[in-house]
Amino acid sequence: MISTQDWADTRRLWDYHQMGHTPRPCSVAIGLGSHDLGVADTAAELYRTGMAPLLVFTGATSPTTQERMPRGEAVHYRERALDLGVPSSAVLVEPRARNTGENIRFSRELLEEAGVDVSSVLLISKPYEERRAYATARKLWPEVEIVSTSSPMTLDEYVDSIGDARLVIDMLVGALQRLLIYPAQGFMISQQVPGDVTEAYERLCRHGFTSRLLRDEAGQARSQARR
Repeated sequence: MISTQDWADTRRLWDYHQMGHTPRPCSVAIGLGSHDLGVADTAAELYRTGMAPLLVFTGATSPTTQERMPRGEAVHYRERALDLGVPSSAVLVEPRARNTGENIRFSRELLEEAGVDVSSVLLISKPYEERRAYATARKLWPEVEIVSTSSPMTLDEYVDSIGDARLVIDMLVGALQRLLIYPAQGFMISQQVPGDVTEAYERLCRHGFTSRLLRDEAGQARSQARR
């Protein structure tokens, strides 16, 4: 059972995970691989509206995408973008990355090898991973400007698209945990987390929304949140 308080806490996390950046023209748009083809749809729309002259899709496969995207997340994203009218000459594919850090590092290497001058990046992720993607990119590629964006969806729309409300809450909780513990591990920059967000996170953890937490790390995350 998902209570009224659980939903209120989930909305706090959802709002915090979204950066609120307004897309603007950038050197390149990078779509981070996942199960969500909406990333490719958003990238194609940004290309169509002149926000980026070049798209990079990055991602191998994972346990959650192996069956749905057997050729790799980046390859399937490219195919989707081409179906939506993006010319093949405007798409680069990075097929090796298996986490957000590798998405950024390998995309950067690919663009350097292609001789693309990058001063700004439109970084496209799932809606609840905007902040994680931004924080990772700022750590690994600090000299470029990062505009973090995603498909324009409300929480209710996203829950409907996934079809599993509890899984969505678990994913939001897991993403928040990583924002709390990854800076100390050198994976991303540290960002201020408001008190009401950490309190909402802790309540959701106590109420059992923990399937996407890193193993043995939930206690550490809550401890760091209170400092």
